[in-house]
Amino acid sequence: MPRVLIVGGGISGLSTAWYLAKYDIRATIVERANYLGGLIKTELIDGCVAEAGPDSFLTTKTAAKELAEELGLSQELVGSNDHQRATFIWKRGRMVKLPDGMTMMVPGKIGPILKSDLLSWPGKLRASFDLFRRPTGVERDVSVSDFVLEHYGREVLDYIAEPMLAGVYGGDPAELSALSVTPQFVKWEARYGSLTRATKSELKQSTGPLFTTLRRGLQSLTDELIRQLQPEVIYGAVEKIEQGYRVRVNGDWIEADHVVVACRAAAVLPNLFPEIPYNSATVTCVGYRKADVPRELPGFGFLVPRIERTAVSAGTWVSHKFNHRVPDDKVLLRLFTTGGKADILREVGEKLGIAAEPLFLREHHWPHAMPQYCVGHTELVKIIEAMLKDLPGLHVAGNAYQGIGIPDCIRMGRQVAERIASQTP
Repeated sequence: MPRVLIVGGGISGLSTAWYLAKYDIRATIVERANYLGGLIKTELIDGCVAEAGPDSFLTTKTAAKELAEELGLSQELVGSNDHQRATFIWKRGRMVKLPDGMTMMVPGKIGPILKSDLLSWPGKLRASFDLFRRPTGVERDVSVSDFVLEHYGREVLDYIAEPMLAGVYGGDPAELSALSVTPQFVKWEARYGSLTRATKSELKQSTGPLFTTLRRGLQSLTDELIRQLQPEVIYGAVEKIEQGYRVRVNGDWIEADHVVVACRAAAVLPNLFPEIPYNSATVTCVGYRKADVPRELPGFGFLVPRIERTAVSAGTWVSHKFNHRVPDDKVLLRLFTTGGKADILREVGEKLGIAAEPLFLREHHWPHAMPQYCVGHTELVKIIEAMLKDLPGLHVAGNAYQGIGIPDCIRMGRQVAERIASQTP
C-alpha cells in the first residue's frame, strides 16, 4: 500500500483520509493545531449550540449530506426553517427587509424591488434596465462589481451584492471574479442577457430547505468522522516538503509516496504555485436572556453594507434559522465582526435595541481562513492543475480551488482519494 501523508486536519484532510480508507489505504495526517476539524468548531454554552466557524451547508450540494449518512448521522441532519427565511439590510439607521424573490443579488422579479424601501426610485429604475439586456454569447471573467453594475446599477451593488458576498467570501466585489463566485449567473448572461429573466426561467421551486446542519452542531460531523476513522495524527508544523517525497515535521523527516496538501498551499509550499490570496475572519457568538431582548427580527438575520459598516458586518438569529439550538429563555446571535467587545455590544445596541449585558460573548479568530476567488481565479486553478500533472504524488484539496463550502471540500477530498487509489496497483 502507498504511504500517504495529508497536511491539514480540517474537513478536507479528514474527508480525504476517510475515502482513502475505503480503498484500504491508511493515511497519516499532519496538523499544526492541537485538534482536528479545522474551521468546524461547536461550543455548548448555557445550553446554546454556538458555531465558532460555519453553521451549515447548502442542501443542494450533496457531498456533506452523503458523508453524514455514511457515518450514520442521518437522524442528526436538520434543515433550516425556510418559512422564517428573511434577510434584513442595515440602511441609514434602520433595518430594511431584502426584497422577496432574490437569488443572491439577482431579483427573480422586478415587482418586489419596485415596492422595496431598500432602493431609491432612481435605483429601482436602474435595476429594471436588466430586463432589456440581450444575450452576450460569451462567458466573461469580470469583477463582481462590474458585473452587478452593468446589470443592476450602483445601489444594488452597495446594498445587496456587496453585503451578501462579504458574508460568504469576506472579500471586495471589485476584486472577486463573477465567473468563479457566481458561475451560474455568468452562464445565464451569455444565454439570456437578462439575469432576472434567466432566474425566472431556470430556477424551479425548491422542495427542501436551503441550508442543512446537524442537531448538535457541525462539529458532531467531524467528531464522528474522527471516531470511526481513528486516523494516525502527527501534531506539528510542516517545515519543508521535498520532491520524492520527504516531509519534515517537528525536525523529523517522513517519507511518503503521496502528499496531499489540504491547507493553504503557500504555507507549506511557498513559491511553488501561483498564490491564492486569503482574508481572515472573526465569528462572535453573543448570548442574552430572552427577557432582555426587546424584539427579534422576523428572519434569519441581517447584513451591514460596507458603506455603513463599523464593527459588525452580519448577524444571524440562531434560533430562527434552526430549531433545537437555543433554549426558549435565551437568544443567541452569531456575528461576523471586526471590532472589539465594546464596539460590538454598542453596535448590537444600536441596530437591535439590546442594551443589557450579555450572558456570554465568545470571539473566534480565523486567520487566513477565507480564500479570495479574484478575477482570473479559474485560469489560476487550471495552471495549478497543470503543474500537478508534472508532480506525480502531489495533490491539493480544500476551499481555495473549486468552491468554499463544506460540501465542496468533502467532494474534493473524495476526488483526491479516488485519484490516489487509481494510481495504486
